[in-house]
Amino acid sequence: MGIRVAVAGASGYAGGELLRLLAGHPEFDLVAATAHASAGQPVAAVHPQLTGLDLVFGATEPAALADADLVFLALPHGQSAALAAALPGTVKVVDLGADHRLADAAAWARYYGGEHAGRWTYGLPELPGQRAAIAAATRVANTGCYAVATTLALAPLIAAGAVHPADVVVVAASGTSGAGRAAKAHLLGSEVMGDLSPYKVGAHQHVPEIKQASGATGLSFTPVLAPMPRGILATVTARPTGDADPRAVLASAYADEPFVHVLPEGAWPHTAATAGANSCHLQATVDADSGRVIVVSALDNLGKGAAGQAVQNANLMSGLPETTGLSGWGIAP
Repeated sequence: MGIRVAVAGASGYAGGELLRLLAGHPEFDLVAATAHASAGQPVAAVHPQLTGLDLVFGATEPAALADADLVFLALPHGQSAALAAALPGTVKVVDLGADHRLADAAAWARYYGGEHAGRWTYGLPELPGQRAAIAAATRVANTGCYAVATTLALAPLIAAGAVHPADVVVVAASGTSGAGRAAKAHLLGSEVMGDLSPYKVGAHQHVPEIKQASGATGLSFTPVLAPMPRGILATVTARPTGDADPRAVLASAYADEPFVHVLPEGAWPHTAATAGANSCHLQATVDADSGRVIVVSALDNLGKGAAGQAVQNANLMSGLPETTGLSGWGIAP
């Protein structure tokens, strides 16, 4: 028997990607998957890409998860805290929701509402010191998808003093799976195809998380819904403090990272190159006219932005090499 793992909220897009990764993981033994409306159905009836996975969705209750060594919570924001609190203290937990990401209760109230559940160890291993903290933790808050795309592009530049933390602008496009699987009129194919649309402009819930993780103190963030199922392309700009080469700063910061790749000069990230992978592609330059630093970041919002990141964290929590069961290479075409 390997390490016994379970997934709550496994009927959604992130949950389905988690099941795919866990079913092929050499050290994790997938023992339970739970859902709400889909409880009682075979997993393949909801996720046909997982045909052959002999598993039936159970009800999302503590008893269905308590026998696992590690539980992934892929639930809507605000629903993880109560379930996590009902699990035995011996069960390790990775929460893909936002419930435990923020340190500031006021920021939680402003962007999410309701009672703040408290902060867990933040699950972005590439941040300085965070890998060891995750390995020692029993409760880890997985990153938000926009947050990891932006933080990986920005945090090393702020840490190196290469850009002003108070003057950061981000425009990021995401595929429709980032909005979840629930039926919504604005996500119908006829509404999305052939269209780009901004949403939650000036008030997106990932803003306080990005500031907390990256060190930014002033952030203008505009998310854009793109007509594709998965992927994020973030363009991050900031005012430089001097003449440091932003690409060299990023290349130095990520030289030994298995999943973050600073592309060769002249090559720019695009979402298709990261599809199905737990990787983030970066490129940086200085704008010839404004002098602002520009970093472009691409990743799969269901991979490094959600399920892949969660497995990377779980590997560390379980004493495994963090690359176990994960690929940094995308699928194409």
